[in-house]
Amino acid sequence: MKFVLYISISILLLLVTPFLVKTLPLKEIQKSDRPKEASLAPLVNGDLYYKWHQSEKHKNNGEILVLVHGFTTPSFVWGGVLEYFLEAGFKVLVYDHYGRGFSDRPRTKYTKEFYVETLKELLQYLNIEEPVHLLGYSMGGPIIGYFADAYPKKTRSITLIAPAGFKTNRSGFNPWFIKPIIGEWFWHVFGNRVYGVGQMSETSSSDDPHSINEEEFLENFKKQLVFSGFVESLLSTIRNFNLFDARDMYKSIGDKGIPALVAWGDNDGVVPYEGSKELLKAIPSAELLTITEGTHDITYRQPSQIGPPIVDFLSSH
Repeated sequence: MKFVLYISISILLLLVTPFLVKTLPLKEIQKSDRPKEASLAPLVNGDLYYKWHQSEKHKNNGEILVLVHGFTTPSFVWGGVLEYFLEAGFKVLVYDHYGRGFSDRPRTKYTKEFYVETLKELLQYLNIEEPVHLLGYSMGGPIIGYFADAYPKKTRSITLIAPAGFKTNRSGFNPWFIKPIIGEWFWHVFGNRVYGVGQMSETSSSDDPHSINEEEFLENFKKQLVFSGFVESLLSTIRNFNLFDARDMYKSIGDKGIPALVAWGDNDGVVPYEGSKELLKAIPSAELLTITEGTHDITYRQPSQIGPPIVDFLSSH
């Protein structure tokens, strides 16, 4: 009996200790943790970090372009491609999803409605009434898609970069790792192997002069890992937001005739390029930009290849 008790306690300690080692140092994000120039929108679910970008020579002019990032990497991911939009005269709005970057980490269900209404609230807070161009990367794709589907009059065009929503093959996805308690333990203890800095990029370097290099990427990505709520936001998203199949939404976008551009790397190992065929079936009028030998990193590793074509598309709509 004592032996069984000893073994049980030992196993419990082996499970609890690494979890505590990972979670106890985490802290709640504070004002002092954010950049001095940070702009915060006090929305229903907490403070949302956002930032305006505009070229001096185009001040007070230009159509609005809203950039919506993906699952884990916050708004710094736009650093490489941003200048193309500014040079073209667009007024660019970026923000960090709740749970990521410098935004608050509300403990709630991260559903598609949660993400869509957050974007709607942000535009309302900023008194943006005109239709805007929307550009979504990875998970940002279905977010702007659902937004455009719900609010077509607020949408001028959508641009989808390696969008989620067409991955029906879930090989490698183990539902046990997102179960309550098990998921929290696994993602905190083995997080770096799931979402960690070593897993964020399919490429480690690029000869594109405008790319975000690996050192800069890792430095910026790590900043959000010291705050509690990051892992919980990822888990809640996976549990409550179907990122595998958004076909019905994309078809509705096609039926509404909303102008759409799709940019995809043909070597994307996260959201396979084969999904582009399904997307074009859903949105027959969409334009497809294929990046040869491009991976899921094309937004920040190959900005020179996607920036100019996106500008051409936006300028024509």
